Amino acid sequence: MTTVAAYAAPAAKAPLERTTIERRAVGEFDVLIDIEFAGICHSDIHQAREGWGTAIFPMVPGHEIAGVVSEVGPGVTKYAVGDRVGVGCMVDSCRECDNCKAGLQQYCTGSGGPTWTYNAVGKDGQPTYGGYAQKIVVDENYVVRIPDGLSLDVAAPLLCAGITTYSPLKHWNAGPGKKVAVVGLGGLGHMGVKIAAALGAEVTVLSQSLRKKDDGLKLGATHYRATSDPKTFEELKGTFDIILNTVSAPLDFDAYLSLLRTDGAMVNVGIPEEPVHILLSSVFGNRRSLSSSGIGGIPETQEMLDFCAEHQLGAEIELIGADRINEAYERVVNSDVRYRFVIDTATI
Repeated sequence: MTTVAAYAAPAAKAPLERTTIERRAVGEFDVLIDIEFAGICHSDIHQAREGWGTAIFPMVPGHEIAGVVSEVGPGVTKYAVGDRVGVGCMVDSCRECDNCKAGLQQYCTGSGGPTWTYNAVGKDGQPTYGGYAQKIVVDENYVVRIPDGLSLDVAAPLLCAGITTYSPLKHWNAGPGKKVAVVGLGGLGHMGVKIAAALGAEVTVLSQSLRKKDDGLKLGATHYRATSDPKTFEELKGTFDIILNTVSAPLDFDAYLSLLRTDGAMVNVGIPEEPVHILLSSVFGNRRSLSSSGIGGIPETQEMLDFCAEHQLGAEIELIGADRINEAYERVVNSDVRYRFVIDTATI
């Protein structure tokens, strides 16, 4: 066991505070990672405040982890000391179900599903703790390599924000000749714009206002429209092949579905805390679909990192010290970040 410093929420809705946690000893197939940077995802806030249901406390959030391998178990073959690596939203799965065998570990159908990086219980019966910490021990099969073309600070958010947007864009075939709308220009949305544009799609940002229009166009969007303007929904009716919804708030889904072409898909990657409602007629007439996508499997996460390195698609970040985590949470809730807070874990 190794004792490391971390930041944890001691109870639901409580401010995060500095503490110490125990990491397991490095097993045969484990790697010990010295964490250098950890992104702050809105999911961290939902879970630390029990917005998605009962959680496990104390909670060390963080599933956007970038660092360097400092020790490997005797059976490890994929990584060596000194390698630049990342850990995303999960640290294990059953490894035996059809989805796991297909590299879709995020959709594991084994008992209990995937083991999430935090707010979960591992196979050893112990709670998992995330990346707001100095070190983490992870099985090599749930670690990915960060290419040299990406600096670790801008790579950290790719472990959630990057793969969460890359996976559905690839699955629904975003590319040349396709029109993609990205709803929301935040931590997820700004990566969705970058990746969709790099894939060759024509990208439109749909945001409440035009406040971030200049940013959206610089990130790769061709168009930027305000959803607070009723003309947006009138003029863009039947326009898009894919709508990537990155916001975690209830929307008028019927209005957004009307923007899809025949066979178009609206894919949701944000999870509202409140129930949402749609009229079946919104999808019936044009064979439209309303779907969702959850992160990506380990092979696709590596593919995403390689793609981002090739196209120089790091996240847009604001680097902070650990003593500003609680301030950052409030700013995320108030949409006051462009576009991802990243913790310099040396400050823990």
